Amino acid sequence: MFGYIVRRLLQAIPVLLGISIIVFLVISLIPGDPATAILGAFATPENVARVNAALGLDRPLPVQYLSWLGGVLQGDFGVSFALDRPVADELGERIFPTFILAATALVLCAVFGLLAGTLSAVRQYGWTDRIISVLVLIGISTPSFWLGMMAIVLFSIELGWFPTGDMYSLFGGGGVGDLIWHLTLPAITLAVVATGVVARLTRANMLEVLRQDYVRTARAKGLPERLVISRHAVRAAIGSLVPIIGIQAGFVLGGAVYIEEVFQWPGLGRMLVRAISQRDIILVQGGVMLIATAFVLINLATDVIQSMLDPRVRDR
Repeated sequence: MFGYIVRRLLQAIPVLLGISIIVFLVISLIPGDPATAILGAFATPENVARVNAALGLDRPLPVQYLSWLGGVLQGDFGVSFALDRPVADELGERIFPTFILAATALVLCAVFGLLAGTLSAVRQYGWTDRIISVLVLIGISTPSFWLGMMAIVLFSIELGWFPTGDMYSLFGGGGVGDLIWHLTLPAITLAVVATGVVARLTRANMLEVLRQDYVRTARAKGLPERLVISRHAVRAAIGSLVPIIGIQAGFVLGGAVYIEEVFQWPGLGRMLVRAISQRDIILVQGGVMLIATAFVLINLATDVIQSMLDPRVRDR
């Protein structure tokens, strides 16, 4: 097991290096001049040249990349010119709200996706299967940002059950209960699409497992159907579903960008939207790199978990 983990860590290094190159190039080649965005009405050619020199943007791209990568390896993502503070400090403040939102949404999609997919497979072609399939199709087809806005209109404005946004109440909040109250709508909205994907793939995996000989043997021995499903079918299917849930973690992190903006959630996604509008490329590069690194580490963790559930994975 230890050797497998070391091998996967070594394989992640070139992946992260490639991601850093792509992130730097894509952000650097976005049309527009950051110096002009910083200076605004004072963007004379002399001032623009002075700011570009101060930020190091007048150097060749390979030199800029190596300088930026060297700083990142030391935990220095640079200084945000829009906020006038170190990017690492801003990321440190924003990562916790995004982690809370993404982790809650991932737990919701894993639990309800597995339950819905299993129930749909067990009741194949029945009314339960049809209803779940329709709900899953609607969930996958509905844009999350539109669903979030409709949830605010219905549950916040019309019914008044939940707040319209933010992480805590402006006055008298700050506790765990207040956090859960504010977290409910954005977490459910963010989890809808991922839940549908997990449910569909769980159904397909469960149907395949239920056709296996050892499941038929367990039924032939007179084992109750409930135990056949829980002890044999679910255990066999869960190993192949772990990577799927890991992939959904990446989509949840990506979806947090616009969900946080819809619900005014103070996380990395909302920070990135503002940084992009302000042409704060240093902050955008740091935020995107952090999210991409988190995605790689999550997939690494899911591979390790799958290898623990199914030792055959280590030999691939």
